[in-house]
Amino acid sequence: MPVKELEKTLEKQVKPVLDKAMQDYLGITIPDIEVDISDALKKNPLLEIAINTNLPYKEAKKAFKKAYISHLLRTHFGNISEVARVTEVDRRSIHRMITDLKIKIDDFRKELFRAEYLKKTEVQNIIEKTLDNYKDIITPEKLEAFYKHAPVLSADIVKELPESPMTLKKAEEYFDRKYIPIKLKENNGNISKTAKKIGLRFETLFRKIKKLGIEAKTE
Repeated sequence: MPVKELEKTLEKQVKPVLDKAMQDYLGITIPDIEVDISDALKKNPLLEIAINTNLPYKEAKKAFKKAYISHLLRTHFGNISEVARVTEVDRRSIHRMITDLKIKIDDFRKELFRAEYLKKTEVQNIIEKTLDNYKDIITPEKLEAFYKHAPVLSADIVKELPESPMTLKKAEEYFDRKYIPIKLKENNGNISKTAKKIGLRFETLFRKIKKLGIEAKTE
């Protein structure tokens, strides 16, 4: 889910859910708890595909694409048609990517736990770890009531975080927006040095930078 969309969802839909739970089980609303949980959700790996900026461009992009396709296969139980629909790519191309990226599709079909269950578990862990930091200001009885409600609350939050995968085109643009600025910064914004470091032609990198609207130096 793109960062801006996630932030909007957290503010408009998740915050009211958290506020109601605090009122019901703590008797008060503690803004810091909502902020801590929201920040943790933003950083959660289930909501964002990792990008390895230590690799050259093509290797990093290949690893990202493998993680992206694998994530979609996992959440759709290996259903190629669904992955093709989400990515807006034809089935034949998805099959080719699975082969090229050496993804073992049968592994996803054999998984016993649904993605929703995994998300609920992760969100519940976030809630419980956050509450651990407030033991000094919340009475044990109220804290225990909130802990017991954590599984239900996590399920309610997950409902407000619907799967919103990027198309393949948007995913590739997302990769460039994350990867390129970091590599440019490592080379003081110099396009020529960055191109050599990441293994791209100057013209190719320059074109990507211009398209993304990133400031950089040619010399």
